Parts: sequence; structure tokens; C-alpha cells
Amino acid sequence: MTRRTDGTRHEVLPAGLAEAIRATAEDIAAVLRAPAPGGRPAGTGRLPVPRSTWTVGEAAAHLAQANALMADLAAGRERPYGDGTPGSLAEANETALAAFDERSPGPLAEMITAQAAAFLADVEERDPAELLSTPLGRMTPAVLGSYLLTHMLGHGYDLALALGRPHMLDPRRVALTLPFMVQAMPRVADPAAVAGLTATFAVRLRGGGPGFGVTVTDGVVRTGHEPPARPDCTILTEPVAFLLLGLGRVDPWPVIARGKALGWGRKPWLAPRFPRLFRAP
Repeated sequence: MTRRTDGTRHEVLPAGLAEAIRATAEDIAAVLRAPAPGGRPAGTGRLPVPRSTWTVGEAAAHLAQANALMADLAAGRERPYGDGTPGSLAEANETALAAFDERSPGPLAEMITAQAAAFLADVEERDPAELLSTPLGRMTPAVLGSYLLTHMLGHGYDLALALGRPHMLDPRRVALTLPFMVQAMPRVADPAAVAGLTATFAVRLRGGGPGFGVTVTDGVVRTGHEPPARPDCTILTEPVAFLLLGLGRVDPWPVIARGKALGWGRKPWLAPRFPRLFRAP
């Protein structure tokens, strides 16, 4: 909560975001502290993470480092980290991991929750209109909070899957990722996938959740928080499936086959192609 020049106070993060960040960090910590499948202790951190080259210990170490980075950014401390492209962020991740020795899930669980709490304390001192430097461009504190939540949900899902535990994604938390997702999408568009494409998309979350629009004009991607009035393709997706697709954790066709994503409009065939227009950082 920040004090205005007239002495009144107001929230920096939108309703529900601080609690979602805190609860997600605690859920991830609970996953890391739980026994691994078959009763093996999760403390070794050596179990592989599905669809990743990382182990549980490496993924948890990355989360601890990323939460510390976000807390620094929320405090106004600039931390160069790649050049904003997915490839440079992946390289920065590996460099940071190589310089950080901790791989035991228990201590890393403590770091993840402590750094999430530090972020929340620091971000409330920011001006809501301030633009903070981040690995994916300048963001307001609210969008940075959405970025932190999105990042934790993606890697928290990975850890839960690796350790055979329930994941922590739900429609309410997914809706809070949209400010970041919408802002970041033009930066992570795959140049090869969007080359030559001209199309408009309306994306809506099932269950009355929020929606957004994406316009691609000869390979140039623009996004907005309101869907276009006459899109070429409308996509309706179950919220958790939307985030997993957006973060590259699942493939489009199985999601469509299970009825968790539908596409219609003048160009409905663009719906399965849509997630592949972007590369998750």
C-alpha cells in the first residue's frame, strides 16, 4: 500500500494478486517438502522434471533465484538478465544456476517463500504508475506481480508433476496472470511462426473469465486487453489449459481433443496454430 502526495493510501497490486503470490509460493514449498513417489526423500532433488532438462533441485533453485530477482526489481534495483529474448533468458538461467550450489528442496522451499514475501513488502512501496526494468521490458508494479505469479505457477506445475503432487493452478490464479501474458506476448512471438501471417484473434477464458485480443499484421504482433469485435478466430479455453499452453507445458492437439479449447470464426483452423506463434521464455 502506497501513500499518495495528498496523504491517502492505495493498493499497488490489484485485488487478490498479493494473496495469490503468497499462496502459490507456499504451495510450491509444500510440494518440495513432501515425499517423492515411492517414499523416496525429495531432499535429493535429483528426480527429473518432465519436458525439461532440469532436475527437481535445479528447477527449485531457479525459482529461488527468480523470486530473489523479482524482489530486487520490486525494490527498484536494476538487475540485467539477458536481452529479453527467450534464448538469452535461457542462457541467463543456466549461467545463474551454475553459480548457485543449493539443490536441496527443503532449503530452497524456504528461499522461495521468503523471497515472495520480500517482493510483496517491496512492491507496496512503489508508485503504481512507476515503470520498473525487468528481463521482459519495463512494467508497472502490478504487471511485475503478475509476471512473478506466472513464473511461479509454470515452474510450480513442473515440480508438482515431477513429484507426483497436485498442482497449484486454478482459474482464479490464471486470471491474474493475464496482465503479464498480454504484455509479454509480442516480445516472445516466434519470428518464424508469425512470418507472413495476418490475422486477428479473440481469446476468452471459459467460465466467464477475462479475455484479450491479438492482432498479427504481416508478422508484427500487437495485443490488447479487449478482444477485437470481428476476429478471424475466436478461441475459448479452459483457464488452466490456457496457461499450460501459453507456457509450453502441453501440446495443443490433446487439449483440443479433450474439449478444453475450442476455436471458431472465419478462420477456425488458426486455433491450433495460435499457441505455436509464441515461445515461452
